[in-house]
Amino acid sequence: MNFKNVFPISAMLLVGLMSSCSNQLDSGLSSKKSSNDHSGSDHGGVVNPVVPPVQSSGSLATVNLGVSGNFAVLSKSGITNVYKSSVTGDIGSSPITGAAILLTCPEVAGSIFTVDAAGPLPCRVTNPSMLTTAVLNMQAAYTDAAGRTNPSFLNLGAGNIGGKTLTPGLYKWTTALIIPTNITISGSANDIFIFQVAGTLNMSSAVRITLTGGAQAKNIFWQTSGAVTLGTTSHFEGNILSQTAINLLTGASINGRLLAQTAVALQMSTVVIPQ
Repeated sequence: MNFKNVFPISAMLLVGLMSSCSNQLDSGLSSKKSSNDHSGSDHGGVVNPVVPPVQSSGSLATVNLGVSGNFAVLSKSGITNVYKSSVTGDIGSSPITGAAILLTCPEVAGSIFTVDAAGPLPCRVTNPSMLTTAVLNMQAAYTDAAGRTNPSFLNLGAGNIGGKTLTPGLYKWTTALIIPTNITISGSANDIFIFQVAGTLNMSSAVRITLTGGAQAKNIFWQTSGAVTLGTTSHFEGNILSQTAINLLTGASINGRLLAQTAVALQMSTVVIPQ
């Protein structure tokens, strides 16, 4: 037997077999890496999950108050008062006579608008046409807020939101709403909050709403079908759009607007229009 010819052939077969195995292994590793490679997110063998986009709360459009936004207090049937209250911003009432506005000029850091020559002097400004527009805009804003659909939260707390932190979005209650203990409204400076209340809104005495994260009172809207009552020494934040009355009991305060389609009642109260 010619061993000189056998060994070269055996060596060639062995080399070929090793090369084939190596190619198969490389192919398998390449295929595995490709199946795990999600848009370059293979970090140390850990694959990042695909997270679906979340709709930003910033997509909720604000409520356009129109001319009614110029008022800290606006009503259709008068503003009663127990001295001494403090209002920063303009106030007005229409279509009722100016005599139904019982705040005095020193209590208002702004103008008092009336539909006629009655009303507090010397700060009274008679402007019936502007007041008519303001009231129409107030009603349109109420209708807008009440008509928003697809709430983010429905009947949260079964109508009792004491102790809760509220994040941006549209809230709807098909019943009355009570705030028996402190709450927090948390969001950025551009976030919008709309609260739809089918019944009354009652805040207990000495209870406070606190804003955090940059949330602004001007971007908060409380639309209520029933009357609103803020308890003694309580503090509220946001714009109240009420189809009926708004009542602030002794020492109650609000950083916001009181926009009522009936009357507003103040009792040594503080109202500051948000900037």
